[in-house]
Amino acid sequence: MAVPARTCGASWPGPVRTARPWPGRGPRPCPDPRGPASGPARPLLLLLPPLLLLPLLTAPGASAYSFPQQHTMQHWARRLEQEIDGVMRIFGGVQQLREIYKDNRNLFDVQENEPQKLVEKVAGDIESLLDRKVQALKRLADAAENFQKAHRWQDNIKEEDIMYYDAKADAELDDPESEDMERGSKTSALRLDFIEEPNFKNKVNYSYTAVQIPTDIYKGSTVILNELNWTEALENVFIENRRQDPTLLWQVFGSATGVTRYYPATPWRAPKKIDLYDVRRRPWYIQGASSPKDMVIIVDVSGSVSGLTLKLMKTSVCEMLDTLSDDDYVNVASFNEKAQPVSCFTHLVQANVRNKKVFKEAVQGMVAKGTTGYKAGFEYAFDQLQNSNITRANCNKMIMMFTDGGEDRVQDVFEKYNWPNRTVRVFTFSVGQHNYDVTPLQWMACTNKGYYFEIPSIGAIRINTQEYLDVLGRPMVLAGKDAKQVQWTNVYEDALGLGLVVTGTLPVFNLTQDGPGEKKNQLILGVMGIDVALNDIKRLTPNYTLGANGYVFAIDLNGYVLLHPNLKPQTTNFREPVTLDFLDAELEDENKEEIRRSMIDGDKGHKQIRTLVKSLDERYIDEVIRNYTWVPIRSTNYSLGLVLPPYSTYYLQANLSDQILQVKLPISKLKDFEFLLPSSFESEGHVFIAPREYCKDLNASDNNTEFLKNFIELMEKVTPDSKQCNNFLLHNLILDTGITQQLVERVWRDQDLNTYSLLAVFAATDGGITRVFPNKAAEDWTENPEPFNASFYRRSLDNRGYIFKPPHQDSLLRPLELENDTVGVLVSTAVELSLGRRTLRPAVVGVKLDLEAWAEKFKVLASNRTHQDQPQKCGPSSHCEMDCEVNNEDLLCVLIDDGGFLVLSNQNHQWDQVGRFFSEVDANLMLALYNNSFYTRKESYDYQAACAPQPPGNLGAAPRGVFVPTIADFLNLAWWTSAAAWSLFQQLLYGLIYHSWFQADPAEAEGSPETRESSCVMKQTQYYFGSVNASYNAIIDCGNCSRLFHAQRLTNTNLLFVVAEKPLCSQCEVGRLLQKETHSDGPEQCELVQRPRYRRGPHICFDYNATEDTSDCGRGASFPPSLGVLVSLQLLLLLGLPPRPQPQIHSFAASRRL
Repeated sequence: MAVPARTCGASWPGPVRTARPWPGRGPRPCPDPRGPASGPARPLLLLLPPLLLLPLLTAPGASAYSFPQQHTMQHWARRLEQEIDGVMRIFGGVQQLREIYKDNRNLFDVQENEPQKLVEKVAGDIESLLDRKVQALKRLADAAENFQKAHRWQDNIKEEDIMYYDAKADAELDDPESEDMERGSKTSALRLDFIEEPNFKNKVNYSYTAVQIPTDIYKGSTVILNELNWTEALENVFIENRRQDPTLLWQVFGSATGVTRYYPATPWRAPKKIDLYDVRRRPWYIQGASSPKDMVIIVDVSGSVSGLTLKLMKTSVCEMLDTLSDDDYVNVASFNEKAQPVSCFTHLVQANVRNKKVFKEAVQGMVAKGTTGYKAGFEYAFDQLQNSNITRANCNKMIMMFTDGGEDRVQDVFEKYNWPNRTVRVFTFSVGQHNYDVTPLQWMACTNKGYYFEIPSIGAIRINTQEYLDVLGRPMVLAGKDAKQVQWTNVYEDALGLGLVVTGTLPVFNLTQDGPGEKKNQLILGVMGIDVALNDIKRLTPNYTLGANGYVFAIDLNGYVLLHPNLKPQTTNFREPVTLDFLDAELEDENKEEIRRSMIDGDKGHKQIRTLVKSLDERYIDEVIRNYTWVPIRSTNYSLGLVLPPYSTYYLQANLSDQILQVKLPISKLKDFEFLLPSSFESEGHVFIAPREYCKDLNASDNNTEFLKNFIELMEKVTPDSKQCNNFLLHNLILDTGITQQLVERVWRDQDLNTYSLLAVFAATDGGITRVFPNKAAEDWTENPEPFNASFYRRSLDNRGYIFKPPHQDSLLRPLELENDTVGVLVSTAVELSLGRRTLRPAVVGVKLDLEAWAEKFKVLASNRTHQDQPQKCGPSSHCEMDCEVNNEDLLCVLIDDGGFLVLSNQNHQWDQVGRFFSEVDANLMLALYNNSFYTRKESYDYQAACAPQPPGNLGAAPRGVFVPTIADFLNLAWWTSAAAWSLFQQLLYGLIYHSWFQADPAEAEGSPETRESSCVMKQTQYYFGSVNASYNAIIDCGNCSRLFHAQRLTNTNLLFVVAEKPLCSQCEVGRLLQKETHSDGPEQCELVQRPRYRRGPHICFDYNATEDTSDCGRGASFPPSLGVLVSLQLLLLLGLPPRPQPQIHSFAASRRL
């Protein structure tokens, strides 16, 4: 492999450079200034067995220094291992802490976590909690049906006849342009006083309900006033429910008319822009109002559909998609003479957030051309619904067609695919202003158990794209009691600020009849819902007995997590549920796929697996053993799981009964409590206590010093057997305070930390104590005071040996500042305690190395010194090997941790880069380590990330989305009608948001004023040690820029020792490995849908009832407009003199008479 050596001479233009000696081959070759013969050089990484590499390292005739022999570097590695082990044995105090625990054996008991019993108990507690909400739901639904049945419809009802608290009243009074301010409110609106209520994270009034009415619904309509009239009686039922169960949170009735009445009353959270909230579009309402759906949306894109009409169709399709939940399946196609899918999805796919996003983006690319071909569109849709080789909802089947009109009724298609059983409902939407005969569209809907809708303008889109749910609810209403089953939703963000919740839903039916002997009413009145905060469910799970790495989780039938320590959405969208799959919450593998499937199927199970886990700071990957145990939560669609590491099978429980019996005074008088007092810190080290809920009256604080102060003050008043405190947490804290103090007394106090260049020593325990010695070191202590949330603590428990943790550095931030010896490297290890046959790890101990001093020590340990103060020197004629001290200008020596982060270097200029991913320090060498299997890469996606909003792409002066009419549009009579409506809408809306409604951001419109970021997907990359455990010599072969390197794992640590030649030239520089998070679109959705994850839909389906009356299938009207009136109207609008719009009641209002 040797390349003939040559020195840099004058035969090539440019300055002459003398090369440093190349080991075993005379002077090191220099790069060819003319560059390689064919393109840039690419590094070829070759592993060389030691015997082959040896001749290169020791060839005779070499002068001065040569690259170190393999046995030399192995000797350096042993010296490093011995130094680390010696320091940890002296100062870590692992063995001494074991003895301290055994000496205090009378102060604690060893308890066992029995996974099956634990998980069954928690599942039972959750079932009981939810069952109480179910009983409240049933009382509400029964009462609502009876109240509505007894209510007498009033045609002449007036606003002043109704007394209610309008939740948006305060916001509207502050807005001079609001509807009520413009026309003068006629309602007898209540003005309420509120009290702050921590359980609701809001101010509430327990004596009244509140009412929210969507912005686009006229409050004074007869339908709305009658709805307000009869729902007022629900107030007493809400109050009685709370009396029976004080833990109840929001109780809500969402009406099919759009009215929301909720208890307790609280002001509506004013959005940043337009309030687009409509209860009928909320995930919980959609799930409760109908059974799962298989939907195919077909859109007419023939040439007649252009301009504003096409915009209306695109927006309508997007709004229609928002009415679907994760229990539904959908596809979208466009058609003219032919039909084709608008996206890459060729069959029905789950209507989850990411798939709907693909559809919405694809719909914007639709272009109008060709002629209308209803037959092509409907045949495509029926073929999609008949495909039984895919996962789908298998319940309600429907086709939604958007068109501007046509004459063909395609009866032959319906006869072929849908008649006589009519298992597929057809809904038709006439979009835009036109003079076409709508009879064919009405006929299609009416003969296929569907409904016909008209969308003449923007304002009709939201209402008309959700009214189809009333039709789907008919079989449910007719099924009566069989359909009265409570369903529990996915996790979603509460619109009133409660945080993440799940909601129990129960449909409310219309029990009235039109007259004696008449058919039963088949309208759904709405959905009753009761929220359960996830935090209330979490409180039923064991907190601290499972250890730092044990946890409880729960999933639903879709595999989405209800509970999981990794369920932490950074931002939420009110319009969408929080859907984090179990396999995305953890690192996916085959074992977890099997566990997930078993849980979805409602089975019990237990399995021990070897799996990968991310560290808490998401910088590292550990291979660990975990025990999974799971059971179903009865009467729900949820399944509960418990995860325990083997070392968490047992845990310590303090038994301070002897001390407690002796001391009837406050806890502050207990033995060992004095070591929590700041007055003891100077001699005993600084104590951080985990911010846990030790007592109900303990004031929380993010400042640990303040929290400790609050804790001590409370302990002055609380007796050891106080009922307001958690004795397990409190007693374990005091126990660990004493145990760690004895470690100071036996080990730390008499040692000189400076002798070994240590900044601090520390111990952290399961009981919540972190003791840092000496006291002054606490000033620079940045680790989390809750050990269970500290990355070093959790990693030390999962790994044997000494775990190094360099300071976290972001590549975008400035380098470390090495001042006053404050920068340190943490080294920690778990304390394993064996008591009889029971093994557990109740604590972690460690030291904090002085970075600069240990970097110097590192050079000495990786050198050829025979005495402490005598570095080896080579004479003019002698031959010796390079080392990391004398030859640091030519030899690079580093310690890299198992995540690929720099820990120590013999290069002084790299000291401020400690903690950075090594590819940012030496990309060439890191790539070599990766390609030679010293490291393995793991890529995953974070679906809960938050990203800053993207700046608008259009920076022009005109508002986005303004439609510019063509000459053909001016000559089109229908255009004038739609243009008039469009101008009116612009006049109304530009004053509010200065954006076209077509581009309005729903998250901003409905979100809170504080919303500044949007949810996004981030790609995460971590590295961890690969399969190579031995010592290797290798060469990075890059022609004249080749480099030799040696790499070896240090025993009993998470370190890799690397010795390499420093690069002489930069021609080998290629793309570097990336470790930092990057923005991503996530995995390719078009590929993912081809291998969908296992799921199950709800157990019940109501899509057919023989007694259903399908005669109410929509009404339309078409009339020839007056050209003169339209022209005048348009001119007035364009001059800025819009007439006052009259409130419009949708055609469904007639059928809502009660």
